[in-house]
Amino acid sequence: MSEAMIPLSVAVLTVSDTRTEESDRSGQALVERLTAAGHQLVDKRIVPDDVYRIRAVVAAWIADPDIQVVLTTGGTGFTGRDSTPEAVSVLLDKRIEGFGELFRQLSWHEVGSSTVQSRCLGGLANATVVFCLPGSTGACRTGWDGILAEQLDSRHKPCNFANLVIPERGQHA
Repeated sequence: MSEAMIPLSVAVLTVSDTRTEESDRSGQALVERLTAAGHQLVDKRIVPDDVYRIRAVVAAWIADPDIQVVLTTGGTGFTGRDSTPEAVSVLLDKRIEGFGELFRQLSWHEVGSSTVQSRCLGGLANATVVFCLPGSTGACRTGWDGILAEQLDSRHKPCNFANLVIPERGQHA
């Protein structure tokens, strides 16, 4: 890859009823990986697992022209309060069906059949890519290392999601 990577502006949302900035290892793992890859963290928040509070933050970030990528962690399971997919899916213009499928395939090697309980999802909304990952630190590492690191790299061939959110690339939605 001889061309320079174009850094993206990323916001990270941790969905949790119990985590604080000090105990949010999953959100911190995403921040560490995205900044190590050369991207820019523009916002990071923690909200309780409440469909309307999650939706409000993600909707505001999607509407912000300075944010190109939204990453969420948490709230994708099957317990009573897990509501990230319900909060985010209605905001998406297009779903990235293969994201959840590939994540579960990669996760199978780490957690076995428990991966079927992951309702992670990805999509495109207002020229912003949105990826919702499970709340475990391991799942965030799997999602970033196995999928997002390449797909958010403008140099990755034959295609990547970075080119969909970089206006000068001509594929801006």
